[in-house]
Amino acid sequence: MTGQQNLSIAHKWFEAFNHHNLEQLLSLYDDDAEHFSPKLKIKKPETNGFVKGKLALQAWWHDAFETIPTLQYVVTSLTADDNRVFMEYVRKVENEADLLVAEVLEIKDGKIVFSRVYHG
Repeated sequence: MTGQQNLSIAHKWFEAFNHHNLEQLLSLYDDDAEHFSPKLKIKKPETNGFVKGKLALQAWWHDAFETIPTLQYVVTSLTADDNRVFMEYVRKVENEADLLVAEVLEIKDGKIVFSRVYHG
């Protein structure tokens, strides 16, 4: 994959996420993809912040979309190479302070195989 192709995946990721389209979002991931989030570590300490596989991703995001219906991400920066995309965005939720977030998507054969979220 080229950096440009990986940027296209990132744009599709934001489109799916901001429309809370779980099916479209999951279609971007490999079946065995892994995801790390500090929020996962807090909300589900038994995971140590990691989930693996589409079913676990589906459960995590379904919960987020159900419990935070106003959740939206506003892209501030995207940088890609042949293997990954570095994304910076602002997490916006009604009646909450904005949160600056960085996330890395590792991509192989057109699918996200690993993602890691960074924020305070």
